[in-house]
Amino acid sequence: MIAAFEANLNQVSVHRVGNKLLDEFYVLSDAPLRLKDELLNKLLMQYFLTPFEKVNEVYRFMHSSDDLNLNEVFHFCDEVFADEANFHNVSQQLTRYLFDNTNHPKIKPGELYVALFKNIQLEGELLDAVGIFKSETKETYLKVYPDTGGFNLEYDQDGVNIHKLDKGCLIFNTEKEEGYKVLVIDQTNRNNEAVYWKDDFLKVKIRNDSFNQTSNTLSIYKNFVAEKLDDEFELTKADKIDLLNRSMKYFKEKETFDLDEFGDEVLGNEKAIESFKSYKSQYEQDHETEIASTFDISNAAVKKQSRVYKSVLKLDRNFHIYIHGNKELIEKGFDDDRAMNYYKVYFKEEA
Repeated sequence: MIAAFEANLNQVSVHRVGNKLLDEFYVLSDAPLRLKDELLNKLLMQYFLTPFEKVNEVYRFMHSSDDLNLNEVFHFCDEVFADEANFHNVSQQLTRYLFDNTNHPKIKPGELYVALFKNIQLEGELLDAVGIFKSETKETYLKVYPDTGGFNLEYDQDGVNIHKLDKGCLIFNTEKEEGYKVLVIDQTNRNNEAVYWKDDFLKVKIRNDSFNQTSNTLSIYKNFVAEKLDDEFELTKADKIDLLNRSMKYFKEKETFDLDEFGDEVLGNEKAIESFKSYKSQYEQDHETEIASTFDISNAAVKKQSRVYKSVLKLDRNFHIYIHGNKELIEKGFDDDRAMNYYKVYFKEEA
């Protein structure tokens, strides 16, 4: 999603956050880091920004009252964007606020890094951004160094792996009135205790643009074919692959999604269409998000979803059949003599 080849790390402050529920505390630094080592600066940039290169979902800050100024992280970031002299003081306030939201016994303590970046590219724009990152996982590292007559070893049990960012977010200084553009990563504790990062601390909701509308609809349809259709219809795996292929073809050829048109052209069965609409409505209710019946199709979202749309029929460990086109050219049967299933495939010539 982001490109960081023009980015600069302008400031960074480091603090420590314990678990409030376990009577741990937070520790605040007096001043930002003084980054005089060019290599350290590059390593921090790699640690902070590389994980966001593959993040596609854009979030926005929200508040239940619809008053964005009551969202603490939004308010703190707004102070930094208004005056960068506020940066370190804001980093301390963010640490205290995260500590107040650390109310689950499984939440790990760790270092909190607050950073100010210049010129990160997001969706074609060069933007300033505030980054908030937390390292929770510690690893042991060996250090080999020359010694008299050979080598010796040292170890560090509390090292941070710069290739594994535990939690992070980037808040971009754009579209303030709509809640800024926010990217979020949470790689640890993906169960109920982890919601404190996205839901309690950041309070963000996914941006409901064409990318997410397209991505969500394709994901819902994929799950519908895989999980729901078996309850109402007798389908072979080849039938399911055909339904997925037809939906992907629709999204690749059309510029605009229309729910009724999609149902007629892809599902082609009134009972299945109504079942899909019901499944979609249940998803919207469960996830508290609305997916329009008509929206512009995002080619980037189609490309992303096409990677997880499987068109492979796996037969024991002997064969894989890739189904890309006409389902009528493959037939399933059962051989009584061998007591085995078989597929018959029709084709004109070998490639």
